[in-house]
Amino acid sequence: MKVLFATAEAAPFIRTGGLGDVAGALPKALKENKVECAVILPLYADMKAEFRNSLQFVGSTTVALSWRNQYAGVFKSAVDGVEYFFIDNEYYFKRKGLYGHFDDGERFAFFSKAILEVLPLIGHFPDVLHVNDWQTALVPLFLDCFYREVAEYKNIKTVLAIHNIEFQGCMDKSVIGDIFGIPESHSAIAEYRNDANMLKAGIEASNKVVTVSPTYSVEILDKFYSYGLDNILEARKYKLSGIVNGIDVNLYNPKSDKALFKNYDYRNYGQKKENKHGLQALLGLPVCDKPLIGMVGRLTTQKGIDLVLAVIHEILEKDVQLVVLGTGDWKFENALQEVAKQYPTKLATAIYFSGDIASKIYGASDLFLMPSKFEPCGLSQMIAMRYGSIPIVRETGGLKDTVIPFDPVEGTGVGFTFKSYNAHDMLDAINRSLACYGDSKLWRNGVVKNAMKQDFSWKKSAKEYIELYESL
Repeated sequence: MKVLFATAEAAPFIRTGGLGDVAGALPKALKENKVECAVILPLYADMKAEFRNSLQFVGSTTVALSWRNQYAGVFKSAVDGVEYFFIDNEYYFKRKGLYGHFDDGERFAFFSKAILEVLPLIGHFPDVLHVNDWQTALVPLFLDCFYREVAEYKNIKTVLAIHNIEFQGCMDKSVIGDIFGIPESHSAIAEYRNDANMLKAGIEASNKVVTVSPTYSVEILDKFYSYGLDNILEARKYKLSGIVNGIDVNLYNPKSDKALFKNYDYRNYGQKKENKHGLQALLGLPVCDKPLIGMVGRLTTQKGIDLVLAVIHEILEKDVQLVVLGTGDWKFENALQEVAKQYPTKLATAIYFSGDIASKIYGASDLFLMPSKFEPCGLSQMIAMRYGSIPIVRETGGLKDTVIPFDPVEGTGVGFTFKSYNAHDMLDAINRSLACYGDSKLWRNGVVKNAMKQDFSWKKSAKEYIELYESL
């Protein structure tokens, strides 16, 4: 089976978030399962020179985008046996940053059309074209409109993965003809509520739609989570499913993570506290053995930081320390920094992002707080469990699928959960986790052991994707 994975970003070349991690790990896992998988993404100016200098030129062609004829160069590289192809067009991609430009709709419409146009150049006509989010959601529609009569394209199947339904690629509907070049016979597929909607086009035109967790595939049928697409998804529920993401277990490994002050695994879990003491000293907190709660992520309402701030004084009045790493809405950044001034021995804030500090927090923290309003999959809770940092999460999306509530009687489960989006329900979960932490035997031989034994590698997820592909 041949699969082409189309994405707006991919580690290790360039990434801004979870999509980049998936695009770097899933194709490799598919390759290990004897699937011939390649990846295609834009050639951004922001790509590090070390990667750019290793690229090989493949060739070039012209892409017709409505009345435009645009140059598309193709470069390639390889990582762990997986080929990566890069679409070059300096007008669209020689810019600072991947997203947030005024013409993002045109940029990624071009990229989507170019993916199909360069297949003869790269010599990779796939059985399945796996596209991701709104940036590549037009690929299935372009395939149906312009390429189905070509023999090599005739039997290509398409899978659209939704990593976050909030972002849909919406713009004025005039672009459907003027930029996308979609003929009138198919224009309704790209239109929704009197706008152009790229994600909606992909949902309608693809053969299968997959979300990054089973629970999220159900949640987005509800108005609360769907950002307006619930009726579209409900009508196409027959093609919808969910598969939990994995994580790179070699990259996120407390036994070998170079960012840690002291490497460890479950057998020498006691050495974890050296990471706590190292982080406390680094961030100016008193060095002690109090339970340490960590948070790593964007400071937004989606991530539940408003819940934390609603009861932060009640949290910090307990015998705990809290460390928060991340950036986001300025009102949340400022509020956290003000609270840190009031509790200098209990709260440390790092209002920036650093992969090094993130690893140190995973390695140092006893508990990991992730009270998201919605979470399509989430990787942080899985990484935290790898490091023996026990998650406290709201039961939503991938958090519900990966964090089974700990039962102290049965000794089952891997974390502490709450259901409603309510600050005091979150506080109750924190209290339960601290009570468990106070029983050292129940803590280490129960919830920590269960969490660190979990297999969050891509092996299981890759096999589920292969089953999905084979069903087509």
